[in-house]
Formats: sequence, structure tokens, C-alpha cells
Amino acid sequence: MAHLAIVGSHTVNGVAAIHSELLTTTLFADFHRIFPTRFINVTNGITPRRWLNQCNPELTGLIASRIGEGFVRDLDQLKKLAPFAEDAEFRKQFRAVKHANKLRLAERIEQQTGVKVNPDSLFDIQVKRIHEYKRQLLNVLHVITLYNRIRAGHTHGMVARTIIFAGKAAPGYWMAKQIIRLINDVAGIVNNDPAVHDLLKVVFLPNYDVSLAERIFPASELSEQISTAGTEASGTGNMKMALNGALTIGTLDGANIEIGEEVGDENIFIFGLTTPEVADLRARGYNPWEYYNGNAELKQVLDMIGDGFFSVEEPERYRAIYENLTWNGDHYLLLADYASYVACQEEVSALYQNQDEWTRRSILNVANMGKFSSDRTIREYADKVWNVKRIKR
Repeated sequence: MAHLAIVGSHTVNGVAAIHSELLTTTLFADFHRIFPTRFINVTNGITPRRWLNQCNPELTGLIASRIGEGFVRDLDQLKKLAPFAEDAEFRKQFRAVKHANKLRLAERIEQQTGVKVNPDSLFDIQVKRIHEYKRQLLNVLHVITLYNRIRAGHTHGMVARTIIFAGKAAPGYWMAKQIIRLINDVAGIVNNDPAVHDLLKVVFLPNYDVSLAERIFPASELSEQISTAGTEASGTGNMKMALNGALTIGTLDGANIEIGEEVGDENIFIFGLTTPEVADLRARGYNPWEYYNGNAELKQVLDMIGDGFFSVEEPERYRAIYENLTWNGDHYLLLADYASYVACQEEVSALYQNQDEWTRRSILNVANMGKFSSDRTIREYADKVWNVKRIKR
């Protein structure tokens, strides 16, 4: 069907720069040689009316008090906010808005799950469809690593974290459902271990939908965008969280690359293999056992999953996850990216201890989100694909 669509269409587009590049260099390289001008890029966007103005009225009001209300219809005007990142009073007000949103989300978490979270902790959030390529499992490996460090008393440099997951699995996707179950089982152990105190909480919010997203994004502080490089077409959750002041931790994949270009390398946390490095590693013959045997923390985490530490009533429950990451080849390269991810998370912790600097970078993320308005996306489709004229107002 894809081949027929390319032949029958006058334009074919990807939804992020790297996605469009991969279409022309790998997936549809033969068609690109035949129709070199047919392929274009139109990066995805989000509507600021819903994902800032409606879901975060306090932040919208704070921004409007400094730069006016024009940004709601022209998101590029957020650039005017950048100088206020150096204003101590504005940073204080920005933090107060974020804290109020965190309190609201904490209340929702307690209502839905019964888990009481620390609103002063780092709200570390991964909300998206549950899929192996999106690597919620890599996040879980980090959660268990933190848990093991706390149990061992190795808490130097650690900040209190609330790690929040949400998302749905396709009805027939058994492994995705196993990942959800593992998250909940890990949460059950971590949240009820008195040795952990308030240093770590793990939450899976069920029934993820737009209404829940409108509560989550304003409270987000760290945005998890950790797909295997070359697998995520674009993503829009990354844009929504950054627009609400979250810093991104991610791979060079999808729209993460363009977000990094807009906000600056110093205002985003990048880790892991690049798309060419992924291809090279697979071509050379990826052996996950090398990483398993070469990293004691990783080995401990995987053994806990495989041996039933988080499912004592059913020790074999997560054996398939263990085997997927070891004997079955770890297709999405979680083990290859684990050490880089954990090290990057330590950089996150170090920065979060400096709340003033964290807030400064958060403001700069908001200020540089203008490109990711759906208004720009629709204009590009109108100009490049639909050949329609804008109605003047």
C-alpha cells in the first residue's frame, strides 16, 4: 500500500527532519531516486491553545504579563520571553506556577492510585503509547537501578524523584501489557519499602487520555523521550512538555533533534547511540551479553526481573522480558544505551539540585518552542502539499 500511495501521490512527507531523511535514504530510497522532488518534510506541531492556554492558565497568565497575549496565536512571539530567564523575580514566579501544577497532579495521583508523592521531588515523566521501541523498559531499568542504590546506601548526589508513567497498549500487544504490569509491580515494591522514604516513588496512571494529559504536562519537569534512535517518527509529547517548561532527556531521534536545535544543546539532555551508530552496531553483530556481563548494576537489575524479585508469587512472570533483552537479542538496544542513559540521569540530578539554573533552562525551553506550533505545520501543508491560500483576517 505504501508503494502504491507513493506512485499515486504528488507529495510524500515525513513528520520530522530525521524521519523524512530516513524515508529517502532507507525505507523508500528506490522511489526517491525515481521521484527526487516528491519527498518533503513537514515537522509535526501542537496547538498552543490546548497545550498551554487551556491546560496551564497560570503559566499562560505569567507569560502574558511580560510579553502580552499575542503568543497564543503566534507562538514565535515566545522568543520575547528569553530575556526573562535572567530575571530572578520571574524565575521565582515561574517556579511557583510549576509547584502549584505539581500539587494538583500529586492530588490526582493520590486519588487515582492511593500513592502519596512528594511535590518537592523531581517529576520525571514518560507518557505515551506503550511500545518496545519507545523503551519504557529502559526507564524501568533506571528505576530499579535507583532502588538498588538506595537500598545499598549509595544516595550521594541523588535527588528525590517521582517517576510517572502513563499510556495504553494495543489490545493484542502482549509484551506491552507485560511492561505495564512490570511497572506496577516495581511500583508496589519501591513505594512500600521503608528504606526508600521519599527518595523514590513510581506511579502508573491508568486510563491515559487528553484530560489526564492536560493535568500531567503542566506539572512535568523531566520529559522522557528515549526511543531507540531511528524508530520515532516525530513525537508530540516532547513538544507539549517542553512548552510547559520541562527539560527533555532523550536520544537523537524524532523531533528531539529539532527541539535541541531550537533550545540549544545546553538546555536538553541527550544520550545514547545515534541512528548511524545503531545501524553500525547491528551490522557488526550486536551481543547484549557483552553489556550484561560488563556492567554489574545492569546485571543485577536484569537478574532481579528475570528471577522474580518483583513477582515473588509468580517468579517466571517476567522471564520473557529478561530473555528478550538477553537471549533474544535486545532488538531495541536497551542494554547498549543503558550506561549512557544512567550517566545522563546523573547529570539531571546534579542540575536539579540547582533550582535557579534548572528554572532558567526551563524558561528557555518555553521561549524556544515557537517552531512547534501546529499553526506553522498547517501553513506548511497548505503551501507545500494542499496548494491552498490562507484566509486573511
